[in-house]
Amino acid sequence: MKNKNYHIIIIVCISLATWISSCDKGFTELNTNKVDPTSLNPAFVMNQSIIDAKITAPTRTQAWLCYDFPIVQQMLTPFGSSLSGGNYNQLNPANSNILWDDYYSDVVKQIVDVVAKTNQDPKQVNLYNTARIWKAYVFMILTDTYGDVPYTEAGVGFLNKATSPKYDSQADIYKDILNELDEASSALDISIPASPSDILYSGNIIQWRRLGYSLMLRAAMRLTKVDPTLAQTYVAKAVAGGLMQSNLDNAVLRHSSLYVNHLGEEVSGREKANFYLGEPFVNYLKSNKDPRLPIFSIRYVGALNGTQQTPSIASSDPDKQIGMPFGYNDVSISSTFQQNGVVSLWDYSQGNITTVLQVSSPEFFVTYSQTKLLLAEAVVRGWASGDASVIFEDGIRANMRQMAAYGTTATIDENAIQTYIQAHPLDISKALEQINTQYWVSSFLDGPEAFANFRRSGYPLLTPNPYPGSEIPGGFIHRLVYPDDEYVVNKPNAEEANGRQGPDKLDTRVWWDK
Repeated sequence: MKNKNYHIIIIVCISLATWISSCDKGFTELNTNKVDPTSLNPAFVMNQSIIDAKITAPTRTQAWLCYDFPIVQQMLTPFGSSLSGGNYNQLNPANSNILWDDYYSDVVKQIVDVVAKTNQDPKQVNLYNTARIWKAYVFMILTDTYGDVPYTEAGVGFLNKATSPKYDSQADIYKDILNELDEASSALDISIPASPSDILYSGNIIQWRRLGYSLMLRAAMRLTKVDPTLAQTYVAKAVAGGLMQSNLDNAVLRHSSLYVNHLGEEVSGREKANFYLGEPFVNYLKSNKDPRLPIFSIRYVGALNGTQQTPSIASSDPDKQIGMPFGYNDVSISSTFQQNGVVSLWDYSQGNITTVLQVSSPEFFVTYSQTKLLLAEAVVRGWASGDASVIFEDGIRANMRQMAAYGTTATIDENAIQTYIQAHPLDISKALEQINTQYWVSSFLDGPEAFANFRRSGYPLLTPNPYPGSEIPGGFIHRLVYPDDEYVVNKPNAEEANGRQGPDKLDTRVWWDK
């Protein structure tokens, strides 16, 4: 009887083992996800880093609307609370942190990953070097905005577990950026098939090379006050390498009604009644009879509130444009109405949502116009050869022709362009002011670059925001402060940076801003 029971137990165990074995067949294959990717093509990650370098959501527009634009006095809001920042010359961490959070969370991580995954693959030499060029662009924006930032150890938390990256000095960052642009631009190989998935230049390596050298010129000119010798060296390299040749070389992110320009979406939607063109910007364009004014500006004449800002009373007539003065909030601004000939704050000029701020409007990273104007300055300084007056005119003409990218209604007639240029020749005695004031206009809606070049050059000559509650009375914001999170997760490195560059305040100057 016992033997019989043993035999039964053995048979059951063998059957059970056989069943388990049969169940295990195909188990690994069954539990492997064949749909979701386990890795991404670096070319696609590169494209995402380009897209994410601009504003990625409507709520993220406040990084520029509330700081970059009002600091350079091109655009502002009289309202406070969640919209406060450069309009009041005050710190609002919710807005000042946006660029840092977006770039380190996405853009830096993406572009560092592309560089790491392509640097040993000879078949991807062009992707590797275009990624290095793009990385230089990304980190210029970060360091120009905040000063010393994580650079050499940034974006490598997954790659080498560096979760508390050190902050590099801006001087060291710029030296490496210039070296990277030099090496990467010269290493691009036109004999290697291009990547058609490239959203910036469709794989055109010659245009990528021109972008690299044009960006090198931009980076070199940042150093005019702190290291003119190094600046001159790299200006020469950039010119010899080959700069942008026309607006066809512009680095531009294109949009459509489906893939939208979030800045345009925000100022034509939720924030439509909140943001206005600054008085200094409108007055400069108006007094100089600049044909770009009606393209940049629209005014809802006589509007008493936001709901009255309707197309039926909209006007882009240059003579009717009135910029909003700085130094007021939404209550005290009423004291300016009679003097300025408006009936309410909603009656001031705004960014034109029918041209430059459509949801389908393109966004520019680096342009031929900006490049020509920087080259004109380099010639004036004796760092490059050529006729500064002609180059200056070419820079203005390029930006005016660039307006055609916003649609037929934004296209400026060639006769109007020539009339403006003839009326505004370069005066060598005040060439730096003229060139960089034009750069200010050419960089409209390119917040980080307008902010950077204003500090670098000191032009245009603007009066500091006189808002009574300013945290820096009589001065300008010169940088944005580090996010509070950095003092929680990376405090020793953040404090080391403060000890090197100065207090973590809005009026502390970055290294090149002397």
